[in-house]
Amino acid sequence: MKRALLIMAAMAAISAPALADQALATAKNCMACHAVDKKLVGPAYKDVAKKYAGDAKAADMLATKIMKGGSGVWGAIPMPANPQVSDADAKKLAAWVLSQK
Repeated sequence: MKRALLIMAAMAAISAPALADQALATAKNCMACHAVDKKLVGPAYKDVAKKYAGDAKAADMLATKIMKGGSGVWGAIPMPANPQVSDADAKKLAAWVLSQK
C-alpha cells in the first residue's frame, strides 16, 4: 500500500508543473482558442512546439505574441492581444507551450 501511494505521489509531482501551466492557460483564456493536441481557432500547442523546436529565440517571441497578439503565421485569423497576461506569465506560458510533445 505504501509503495502504491509513493508511486502516485511521484506521478503527481511529475505532472503538477504541466497541469499548473495548463491551468494558467485556462485562467488567461488561451484554451478558448487553443488545445494541446488539436487545432481549434488557433494551432494546437503541440504543433507550435514542433514548429519552433530548436529555435533559441522562440520562447521570447511567443511570450511577446501571447501579450501583444499576432497574425499571418498560422493562417488568416489573427491572435488578439491578451493584456491580462503579465510578462512573467507570458514567459511561463511560452515555455509550457514549447514543452508540449
